[in-house]
Amino acid sequence: MWRARRWPRPRWFSSDTAAVGADSGNPARRRVAALWGNGDHGRLGLGALESRWSPTACPFFLTRPADPPTSLACGGAHTLFLTEGGRVFATGLNDFGQLGIGSSMPHTLDPVEVSGFQEEIVQISAGNHHSCAVTAYGELFVWGKNSSGQLGLGKSAGKVVSTPRKVDYLADVRVKMTALGSEHSIVVTEDGEALSWGAAGAGRLGHGHKSSFLGFAMTSNEYTPRLIKNLDGIKIKRIAAGMLHSACIDEKGTVFMFGQKTEKVLGRSNDAPRPSVVEEIQFSEEVACGGYHTCAVTGISCACRNQKRSTDFCCWQ
Repeated sequence: MWRARRWPRPRWFSSDTAAVGADSGNPARRRVAALWGNGDHGRLGLGALESRWSPTACPFFLTRPADPPTSLACGGAHTLFLTEGGRVFATGLNDFGQLGIGSSMPHTLDPVEVSGFQEEIVQISAGNHHSCAVTAYGELFVWGKNSSGQLGLGKSAGKVVSTPRKVDYLADVRVKMTALGSEHSIVVTEDGEALSWGAAGAGRLGHGHKSSFLGFAMTSNEYTPRLIKNLDGIKIKRIAAGMLHSACIDEKGTVFMFGQKTEKVLGRSNDAPRPSVVEEIQFSEEVACGGYHTCAVTGISCACRNQKRSTDFCCWQ
């Protein structure tokens, strides 16, 4: 069983906090991209390799006020930016083409635009060495490292794809959301179906074990998107991918987990190759996976709170 721990709401959090903006009489705030942490390979996009110990506004977007950033995605050593106009920019390490700029340069210090999209981009995601983008029409474009089939382009695709390519295997569905892990990928369609592909080790794809050798359960990589059968008939609304595990939330707020667990039993893996319910938490709204830990945000409407939503933060590993 996956063990979750519920954290109390911090004192400084208030659901009644008023929004600050032009309507409240204060000047409208300007949207910026703020980054901090390890600056190796230019992953912060600040024009230098130095690390930053506090949030620093990206100067590249300060010079482009007409098309400000609306979301970001952090990969292993690269960063993706999505702008209000639906354009994608990338910065950082490019050793496997994860920037999508079709160049052999090993890294960039400033954001560079990723081209090749025919429609507006509405969502981005970054894995360890691969990246993806979803168009307004639900098409999925991928690029970067493909050593384990994590791009979903089939076995004939190269090990490195340096420019965006559409995943034709998803032509009959509209992709709503994506999540990229270390070497695997997950998507949710408009109909709430969850599909996964890439490296299958530890059960991170949720398809279960395929074979057995000398008493050991084996899994094999998936090179094209495959429906997670154990979630068939369950409408998924949120997904997340970590190093060797994955998570998703259905329309009822139930959290499902699959992949590597941190505990070991008698020296043997206690992995969960198929989705299993995290019973300790309910009514979840968001979920995120790190390398070896997971967090979720839950929301419960209670009569004792005058129908106001109570938010809890739960983390486990």
